Amino acid sequence: MGLEFLDVFEQWADSYDESVGGNNREYKAVFAGYEQILEAVTALSKGNVVEFGVGTGNLTKKLLDSGLKVTGIEPSVPMRGIAEAKLGTKAKILDGDFLHFPEIINVDTIVSTYAFHHLTDVEKDEAIAKYGKLLSKGGRIVFADTMFESVEEYNNAIVKAREQGFHNLAKDLETEYYTTIPILKSILENSGFTVSFNRCNHFVWLMKGEKR
Repeated sequence: MGLEFLDVFEQWADSYDESVGGNNREYKAVFAGYEQILEAVTALSKGNVVEFGVGTGNLTKKLLDSGLKVTGIEPSVPMRGIAEAKLGTKAKILDGDFLHFPEIINVDTIVSTYAFHHLTDVEKDEAIAKYGKLLSKGGRIVFADTMFESVEEYNNAIVKAREQGFHNLAKDLETEYYTTIPILKSILENSGFTVSFNRCNHFVWLMKGEKR
């Protein structure tokens, strides 16, 4: 489940917050409006929340500050350590990933930001099917992540990154499992969700799925 990328995030842990703050030139467009994106995910969340890919706990903090109960899932030990130091005892952060995690009950909302692209499309389908079984009618999946309207748009993004000299970004786009909105729409609908997408910046879209 994207654990092949875990070493990257273990190395990135200490500088992640600096990167999302816009100090990394290559990824500035990816993280444009970062705080607003986290706030948008928080605004659509309700009840008992499970967050996949907690990272350094930035979204978790906003969810907690809004009065929600949060259980976090994070496979990276360094990332978990930073999140726990930031959040204290306010949230429970467990070892796990999108597909393998401890048993959780009474889930109202499942959230994630900047992480679902670590899964292949087959794994994304498997994960959404699992979440469909966890959620009752009206339960929500709220993800913000890099995705593309078409394969052509995805390929153009790689070309543009190279033209700009953003070789790390280009490699990232080619290496990880970025997908398209039509594929995600089909995956969610097949698992019993009504889904909508709203663009947040040039790369990131907000995906909301509601269990029918």
